[in-house]
Amino acid sequence: MPGKTGLSVMIYSLIYSIVFLLSRIPYPLARLAGKLLGAGFSRLPIMRRDEVFGNIVRSFEGQLDEEDCRKILKRVYIHFGQMIFEVPHILRLNHENLSDYVVFENEENLRIALARGKGVFILTAHFGNWELMSAAVTLQFGKAAAVIVRPIDYAPLDRLMSGLRSRFGTEVIAKQGAMRRIISALREQKMIGILLDQNVDWYEGVFTPFMGRWACTNKGLALMAVRTGAPVVPVFSVRESDGRHRIIFEKEVPLVIGDKTTEVEENTILFTQVIESFVRRYPDQWFWFHRRWKTRNFCTLTQQEVRIQDVGIG
Repeated sequence: MPGKTGLSVMIYSLIYSIVFLLSRIPYPLARLAGKLLGAGFSRLPIMRRDEVFGNIVRSFEGQLDEEDCRKILKRVYIHFGQMIFEVPHILRLNHENLSDYVVFENEENLRIALARGKGVFILTAHFGNWELMSAAVTLQFGKAAAVIVRPIDYAPLDRLMSGLRSRFGTEVIAKQGAMRRIISALREQKMIGILLDQNVDWYEGVFTPFMGRWACTNKGLALMAVRTGAPVVPVFSVRESDGRHRIIFEKEVPLVIGDKTTEVEENTILFTQVIESFVRRYPDQWFWFHRRWKTRNFCTLTQQEVRIQDVGIG
């Protein structure tokens, strides 16, 4: 359908032009514009605001009052408003200006894992500025990389994001049917980024405790890590007060190996605990707009209620 294809190309060109123009805005001014945009969005009933607020309240029940949760909600919108203006700057990123955008912490943890020669799974989430982090890590390490993604439903936008993600040679692997390409990437000793914080259907995942509730989490990373022996290193970006992003390399996650009936579930729980630790420390930097708890567990008890039942209290 040439007409439809031509329209798609035109829309892509328009979107790319906008992104290019945004990349020309000086970075401090871009962050300010994003802050104003996010603050404005936080006042509007958009992006499932009430649902997001409800999830924040439930996640911090007994720890934060409603007013504190509203402050987090506003900061969530501000953070992602800023991200909209920051991501285009990937077009300007290079070795000379990298330190203007990011600072690295404990990067030896990733270097140690890479030295094992098995490739590395990078465990991360839709947290901080994950797009900028991916580009910065690839640039800093000068190492072949890949990232597992779910293609964006809108083709022109998917093409744009694929171009940004592959800018420094990163291989973009579609989530569906990715196993063969992942195995190939590990043989090439690539770093493979996996974002493990989205809801999946029950047959794709296992239920893990996350922010006080059961969340269905993709079991693919645990399956592949156990099968290949490739190390899993958590890497997250955190927005700093000076506007830069601190990229934190955690120590390799020690995998549970042995019991074939439980190791996938137990390792997926370990990975989810790492993600939760960052969300609890920096709640305004996680992408709360996902329907993380959409798939329901057959067990309707809360985490706390399950623990009470296990020890026979009540």
